Amino acid sequence: MTFEVPAHSDNAVAKPASRIRQKNEETIIKAAEDEFARHGFKGTSMNTIAQNAGLPKANLHYYFTNKLGLYIAVLSNILELWDSTFNALSGEDDPAEALTRYIRAKMEFSRRQPQASRIFAMEIISGGECLNEYFSQDYRAWFQSRAAVFQTWIDAGKMDPVDPVHLIFLLWGSTQHYADFATQICRVTGRTRLTKQDMEDAGDNLIRIILKGCGLTPPAN
Repeated sequence: MTFEVPAHSDNAVAKPASRIRQKNEETIIKAAEDEFARHGFKGTSMNTIAQNAGLPKANLHYYFTNKLGLYIAVLSNILELWDSTFNALSGEDDPAEALTRYIRAKMEFSRRQPQASRIFAMEIISGGECLNEYFSQDYRAWFQSRAAVFQTWIDAGKMDPVDPVHLIFLLWGSTQHYADFATQICRVTGRTRLTKQDMEDAGDNLIRIILKGCGLTPPAN
């Protein structure tokens, strides 16, 4: 999420101030992710977030005026990361290579930012009211443009005629599953946690299963 940086008359002052602001925002969002994932929106307080971020509560309110604004910032941050990766898909791409890159990128997000993914999942399960503005007509148009990329590949004979919308849902759900349901996966497999190698192996299997389901040959590693 992009936040407005206060204007300064001196560029030499503005640049360090901007870096400090960005660093503090990142610290706050990370602390908020931990709290929202652990206690939910209602069970989380701005005071606890400030303590975990190592900042005075007044500083927290300087960047985010209220808990709802911070919560939406956390949600928007993970959505923008996911969506920016999806923006890279083009009708000119080789679908096998493009989908492989996308799946690996989404699995890396699940490994590095599992808390944010879980917060998003909980918000959607509870009705997604805080994301009503995000999922606007513009977002729906963006989604259709992504589906159109898959249709372009299909029309060009580059992949089998699968439903692009359901393929997108499959890509999203399968990659985010390893963040949202890591506890279930660990208990079923007897692991204490999912390692980087576990996530890479899971990604390899998703690539093989999804690409073959689309009539594609996974690229050689």
